Amino acid sequence: MWDDVADPLLASLFDRGVIPEVNRLLYDWNRNDQPLPAGLPEDLRAFIEQARQLPPWADQAKLEAAARFHVLKGNYIVVLTIVGAGMLATAIPKEARAVYYSAGGADLKDRVAKTNVLAYAVRPQNAWGPGGTAVVEAVKTRLVHAAVRHLLKSSPHWSGPIPISQEDMLVTWHTLATFSMRGMRAWKVRISSGESTAYLHSLQLLAHMLGIRDEFIPATWDTSYAQSDIVLPRNMGPTAEGVELNNILRNMLAELTSPGGIDKPLVNAFSRYLTGDQVAEWNGIPREPLWDPVIKTAWPLLVQFREGVIGLPLVPSAAWLLDEMIKKWTTYYLTKGAQTKIVIPTGNRPG
Repeated sequence: MWDDVADPLLASLFDRGVIPEVNRLLYDWNRNDQPLPAGLPEDLRAFIEQARQLPPWADQAKLEAAARFHVLKGNYIVVLTIVGAGMLATAIPKEARAVYYSAGGADLKDRVAKTNVLAYAVRPQNAWGPGGTAVVEAVKTRLVHAAVRHLLKSSPHWSGPIPISQEDMLVTWHTLATFSMRGMRAWKVRISSGESTAYLHSLQLLAHMLGIRDEFIPATWDTSYAQSDIVLPRNMGPTAEGVELNNILRNMLAELTSPGGIDKPLVNAFSRYLTGDQVAEWNGIPREPLWDPVIKTAWPLLVQFREGVIGLPLVPSAAWLLDEMIKKWTTYYLTKGAQTKIVIPTGNRPG
């Protein structure tokens, strides 16, 4: 199952040759309460007006609580939903190949920045309300997904089922939502029952706005864990494309950590720590005999210090290297998310 509303619409827009003009018109459509620009094709206008409506079950109080949770636990969330999820994505064959052979695969920095637009958009207090941008970015992403489904069918490198199915989107959702909550729980991050419920609600809303059907969206964290344990294992494994993308991604992180990328061994070790040995092997991440054991010890202690569980003398010096690294990554990703524009691709990866 894919997106039976957006997919035929995008196919029609491509057939009519209007995608460049649509991108031009939508470029400055940024805020949830902003009227759509004049001149859009009427069928696209009708789709967007329907797609931008929040579902009746959206709970403003929970969304506001989720925004406060993002402020309190933002560094952990960035580590898990941007860095960790990025590493998991390259070990998901259909996702890795879809990224690699679509237009975004030719410029991974730009592709990552566009992914982070949503990460930035859902953080503020008014993310889903007037003046926020989460609705706009989710709708634009839904259009991009439909465009990629349409375009990859004509790629000589693509075979098999159409990409970005409902299950594929749920797999990605679990690398963000379920993976992040499991990670924070494993690190013993202090999360109240209300914060847990609010965070899940915000992620459920994001899934809905991206076109995942409500009946497939987990209703509780327990069902989220159960569904993740079903869909992730059967969708993960190694590919040459994933290994190449992962290496590019780790080079990017190393450059952000230290100009020239001299800290790549640290990035390798942290990536292995986040995803585990099996995913690291699939992704071609080398073992780092010096850093691997240090990360396993230092990161949990740093989290416990940040959570007020242990005192400063118990935090090893290596933890502060990690702390500085995470600060740089967080600043970069959120800044790029604020600056980048999501546009509908007009072709696949060149060549």
